Amino acid sequence: MKKIVSTALLVGTALALSMGGAAAQGKKYTFALVPKNMNNPFFDQALAGCRKAEKELNGAVECLYIGPGEHGGGEEQVQIVNDLIAKKVDGIAVSPSNAAAMASALEGAKKAGIPVLTWDSDLLPKDKALRVAYVGTKNYDIGVNIAKIVQSIKPNGGTICIQSGGAAAANHNERMQGIRDTLAGATGTTSPGNRLTGQNNWKEADGCPLYTDDDFPRSVQQMEDILGKMPNLDAFTPTGGFPQFLPDAYRKVAEKYKAKIADGSLALVVADTLPVQMDLMKAGLSRGQVGQRPFEMGYKAMFFLKDLKEGKTVADPTYTGLDVCTPKNIETCIGG
Repeated sequence: MKKIVSTALLVGTALALSMGGAAAQGKKYTFALVPKNMNNPFFDQALAGCRKAEKELNGAVECLYIGPGEHGGGEEQVQIVNDLIAKKVDGIAVSPSNAAAMASALEGAKKAGIPVLTWDSDLLPKDKALRVAYVGTKNYDIGVNIAKIVQSIKPNGGTICIQSGGAAAANHNERMQGIRDTLAGATGTTSPGNRLTGQNNWKEADGCPLYTDDDFPRSVQQMEDILGKMPNLDAFTPTGGFPQFLPDAYRKVAEKYKAKIADGSLALVVADTLPVQMDLMKAGLSRGQVGQRPFEMGYKAMFFLKDLKEGKTVADPTYTGLDVCTPKNIETCIGG
């Protein structure tokens, strides 16, 4: 509780300074970009996009980047959004850690007339009326493309362990659904898909999926534990870059299995394509990376919120695209 209260105070202070500065410089709107957590290189890219939009809009908007400092189940993020609503920011773009909990907070934004976008991760289908639009990845397709790379390495099936973010994170559940559906040859499922129990010769390892809650040290430990416990595991597929966001720690674990990665005994395929991750693949420590474009998410969110404040409409959803990278196209594949 102390952490949540202190973060709320930080939000209030940052917001007051931001809005005061905006008024002094004649800025028109203050828009909040709220990531799942701020200690994350993926969301750093979204911040860079937000800052670029701020610059290009020539003082028309203030990009207020604020979120939980660390991982968590979403309570701290909800507290921050509630504070932003109370402070009456002009618009909010949020990547919900806990889709159901965030929906409760966004009821307040709707009552206050504050336009809301979701980015990176969306609300649950029943709650989508609480936001105007989603901008980001078609998350199901991340899972589909991870699974396709796995299939190319392991055409006869095998045992897989999926590593996810939070159990209530809609985006990671959609990615898991994409992996499961593609490997099983299934359609018509609902997120997070049906557990693999032998469909198309694929089954999920006992104890999986693994949930990291965006805790990077935990994700590396989970990877080390499952690969050590199951030396014959056929595939390990994180739905986010979690373990690779601690590259030195990841390297120490993955290097033990470098020969198995190289000969296809272990299909190690990871979401996201940040530069540090591409370096790991170049070093032979993964066989595929399916990347998003977080810079575009932060960039477009500012323009879309401005459009909404000016009475314009924005497309829902707006997908920012994917980059599917393997050792075959690594020199030309876009990372970011």
